[in-house]
Amino acid sequence: MIAIVIGVLLAGSVGVLASLIGLDRDRAFYPTVMTVIASYYVLFAVMGGSSSSLVAETVVAGAFVAIAIAGFRRTLWLVVIALAAHGVFDFVHGHLITDPGVPAWWPGFCLAYDVVAAGYLAWRLRLHRRPA
Repeated sequence: MIAIVIGVLLAGSVGVLASLIGLDRDRAFYPTVMTVIASYYVLFAVMGGSSSSLVAETVVAGAFVAIAIAGFRRTLWLVVIALAAHGVFDFVHGHLITDPGVPAWWPGFCLAYDVVAAGYLAWRLRLHRRPA
């Protein structure tokens, strides 16, 4: 439960801070965040020393990075979808991929972070104060 609370607080803080200091004025900010988020399970696969996990996590990460790139090029709404979808992925990850490097608290933390980040970006886009 604490991991979820921390994920919510951290995502909200990052979003608000990025808006306050102007980091999210550049449309590359949230696609970059999505790319970093997508890479963590690959890192965990390397840490866990599982080649099969590494392959599976790399394929999934590649799909999320592709959506982030498409979102950067076309519309940031694709990044909202990618962030929310990654939250769903966090929820079912353990049932799809066995990755011994994933900390027990990570899926809850990442799910919370992803959903809040998606919501924050969607809110920013709806207000038409979207990044340039």
